[in-house]
Amino acid sequence: MYMKITFLGTGAAEGVPAMFCNCIFCNMVRKSGMSEVRTRSQVMIDDGLLIDFPPEAYYHSFAFGVDLSAVNTLLVTHSHMDHFYAHDFILRGYKYAQLEMDVLDIYGNAEVKKVFGECTAREMKPEVSPHIRYTEVLPFSTFNAGGYKVIAVPAEHTKTEDALLYYVEKGGKGYLHLHDTGNLGDGAIEYLAANGAKAGAVAYDCTFGCGAGNLSARHMGMPDVVIVRDKLMQAGIIDADTRNIITHFSHNCHPSRENMQKLAESEGMTAAYDGFTIYI
Repeated sequence: MYMKITFLGTGAAEGVPAMFCNCIFCNMVRKSGMSEVRTRSQVMIDDGLLIDFPPEAYYHSFAFGVDLSAVNTLLVTHSHMDHFYAHDFILRGYKYAQLEMDVLDIYGNAEVKKVFGECTAREMKPEVSPHIRYTEVLPFSTFNAGGYKVIAVPAEHTKTEDALLYYVEKGGKGYLHLHDTGNLGDGAIEYLAANGAKAGAVAYDCTFGCGAGNLSARHMGMPDVVIVRDKLMQAGIIDADTRNIITHFSHNCHPSRENMQKLAESEGMTAAYDGFTIYI
């Protein structure tokens, strides 16, 4: 039994090319074709669990053959628009959609729930709302969702809400999702280890590319990723066989596929790109 992990989007909030940017790199990407484009962050596990729901979720559905009607579980890291574009959920049912899975379970923090209500209030139809169920998640919690064991720990990202990081496991296969975070605090690492997290793959926020960030900041660069990777190794959460993957790149670090793969290989890692799929 294996776990399939697909990186549907690998860009930071502004995307690559950045929506309103006229820099040399973004203009190069516009001319080079879709292979260098990076949409906003989203990961799919197997065919039924999504992590985050950016504005490009609709595009991801046909670009990478994702059947959104079959998704029964959505884990949301935090409420920022590039990770949770809630408006689209008014279309999940009624005359807009025939559904394979009757209910979509959304898991996220209190602010995500608030944003969901605000974004759907004007247009949500009574025929649609029964098809969506929301469960509030607290940091340092372990729960079952869609047949997976999920561990939620706090991200170092924003002071306005409890942004979350997720470890997802099924059949002895585990994936650790570290997007939109700086440091992974000792408390988070201890909780993951105490609750049996053994990751066959880890995806690290590498927004700054080769540049060093600040581990108390909202994002990481490769020097910070290495520190977090080593902490995970020391705690026994990952080992020498774990797939270490960098993703969530800003246009400011010139994240061409060639540049990011060279950066990743310098530390024995892999750089994700839109549509990149691994099996663990």
